[in-house]
Amino acid sequence: MPRQSVVLNYYNGQWHKAETTQLLEVFNPATQDLLAHTPLSGPDEVGKAVQSALQAFPRWARTPPVERIQYLFRLKAMLEKYTDELARLIVQENGKTLAEAKGEVRRGIENVEVACGIPTLMQGYNSEDVAQGIDETVLRQPLGVVAAITPFNFPAMIPLWFLPYAIACGNTFILKPSEKVPLTAQRLFAILEEAGLPPGVVNLVNGAKETVDALLDHPQVRAVSMVGSTPVARYIYARAAANGKRVQCQAGAKNHVVIMPDADLDLAVRATTESAFGCAGQRCLAASVAVTVGSAHAPFREGIAETALALRVGYGLEEGVQMGPVITPQSKARIEGLIAQGLEEGGRAVVDGRNPRIPGYEKGNFIRPTVLEGIPLSSTLHRTEIFGPVLTLVPVNTLEEAIDLIARNPYGNAASIFTRSGAAARQFRSQVPVGNVGVNIGVPAPVAFFPFSGWKESFFGVLHGQGRDAVAFYTEQKVVIERWG
Repeated sequence: MPRQSVVLNYYNGQWHKAETTQLLEVFNPATQDLLAHTPLSGPDEVGKAVQSALQAFPRWARTPPVERIQYLFRLKAMLEKYTDELARLIVQENGKTLAEAKGEVRRGIENVEVACGIPTLMQGYNSEDVAQGIDETVLRQPLGVVAAITPFNFPAMIPLWFLPYAIACGNTFILKPSEKVPLTAQRLFAILEEAGLPPGVVNLVNGAKETVDALLDHPQVRAVSMVGSTPVARYIYARAAANGKRVQCQAGAKNHVVIMPDADLDLAVRATTESAFGCAGQRCLAASVAVTVGSAHAPFREGIAETALALRVGYGLEEGVQMGPVITPQSKARIEGLIAQGLEEGGRAVVDGRNPRIPGYEKGNFIRPTVLEGIPLSSTLHRTEIFGPVLTLVPVNTLEEAIDLIARNPYGNAASIFTRSGAAARQFRSQVPVGNVGVNIGVPAPVAFFPFSGWKESFFGVLHGQGRDAVAFYTEQKVVIERWG
């Protein structure tokens, strides 16, 4: 597919120019070069994509799973082949470093690999002679047309949390990618087209809120998957559920790392640095608060400040760059405003990364790593997802205090502990009220055959993305009770 100044929609196995004059500009966050325009597709365009998926569904659903996964085997090979190209696109439109972008593509490929196991994962179960001469069987069957609404921060990986499982289970699929990063999805769908999937099995519609609302309201869309902020997730969950759809919404986060006095300090500092400042802090598993227990505070504070100051910030395609920009000028202004708010409320900047000058990229959306301390626990900052390279330090006296601090936060996405004590680790993993727990791990990201969990205001739904949860989400259970004479 040739590069267009206005990105295209994809349905019925063909590329289409959206029938709208409303366009959003897409900029490189490091250089502010104009990359493309995203069309704000309306209900009519969404309707065409849904109709394409609906027409393809009966035949695709009847295609044996062992045949459906042959397309996924081809997709995996092609994603391996085009990893470098996809990664460079991610850097250009998202701002990651090249190493981070390659890691993202790798995690997406892992989900394709797991979905290739659908012939086993989708199996039902049966019992013979539940009563005299009567057998009972549970079958798993696809839902129909399903959709995913994905964010800017992982433009390749997060669509691949959903798409492989959905189509492997026999559904047909519609993706609405973030309007801020449409180019990775364009290339991904060109790869899907090259993989030879039948027309209508996968579809792409670009747009913003009106596009999302059209998917949420369309009666033929059976299920919706989404990743984004908590306010948006709550809205999508409520509207889709009110329309009778199955919904899973991965939402916001305020992730804590607990540093015990007996922790391997070098490991704790290194892992927390990567967690808090990797991807410029723009990931739902980023560490946002470091809770130091007892005597751990002073050495950890010194270590994290030193590493934060030493990180090389710049354009992710340049050699040696360790952190890129945030996504938009509006994001930069919001993050710097939250830092200022924390300082006004009594906090202190251990490292202040606001308004840096990056030679050659003065127009970029850059914020250097920032470390704050002394912010009152009553501050809204402790309940706000900053979604930028900002880490807050909070000293406490005991592990119990640390767990209580995490429990009082409205979010429940992830938390980690750094310790050499098995007893402390066991107490933490048992009692901390979050969905993803790390022990001596800074970014507790589940591998693809485990669910990407989340509790409280970090998740709306029942079944999470990835692995067996994904298979359960994308299938209906049918119970067959039969008697033969």
